[in-house]
Parts: sequence; C-alpha cells; structure tokens
Amino acid sequence: MTKKIINSSRAPKAIGPYSQAVEDGGFIFTSSVLPIDPVTGEIFSGDVQVQTEIVLKNMENILKEAGCSLKHVIKTTVFMTDLTKFAEMNAMYETFFKENPPARTTVQVVALPKGGVVQIEAIAKK
Repeated sequence: MTKKIINSSRAPKAIGPYSQAVEDGGFIFTSSVLPIDPVTGEIFSGDVQVQTEIVLKNMENILKEAGCSLKHVIKTTVFMTDLTKFAEMNAMYETFFKENPPARTTVQVVALPKGGVVQIEAIAKK
C-alpha cells in the first residue's frame, strides 16, 4: 500500500511542511496535535486540562477523516512543558480513553510551538 496523506478541515492546518496524518499499511500516524482553533489558527488559552481537551478533539477529527476514531489508537506520545501538571492532563486524557486505553509515553519538553503547554501524537490501527 502507498502512503495516503490525511488532512481534515475540522482540525488545525499544519504549521510547517508536514501532514496532519499519514496512513500506510492500515496504520494512521498523526503528527503532534496542538490545542489550536481550526478556524482561527490561534492557540486556545487555558490550563493544561483545557488544552488537552482541545488537542484530543482535534485528534478525533483527524482520525475521523482517516475513517477511524480514538478507539483505534494503539499508542500516544504526550509532550508537556510542565510535568507537575501531569495529574491534570491525565484527568482530561482519561475522559477520552475510558476503556482499553492505548500505550502511552509522556515527556517534558522545554517549549512547544505557539506557546502550547501540551501536544499529543498518536498511532492508530484501522
């Protein structure tokens, strides 16, 4: 199978030379998703819970465009600028992955694009 580029108008446009997601061999690989308003292109202000919610809603829209959902996610990587806010991020994250949550890695980074406090990427399997 040849790779297929996935782009959803209901998720923020890429802010660089990359695709929102790529499908290949039945797998969907999302780029890291930021808490950006798809209409304005501006980052949502708010705490880590608000930003986590926006990120995962954006991710849902990308996956929907690819013909799947968060239920198909097998692995995520969460990037945070402040791991002392881990419990807050985790509380919101858990509302999106209630049953059979994917494997996950969470790391602290110095900064994220556009001043975000959380960014998440995922691998899903159709």
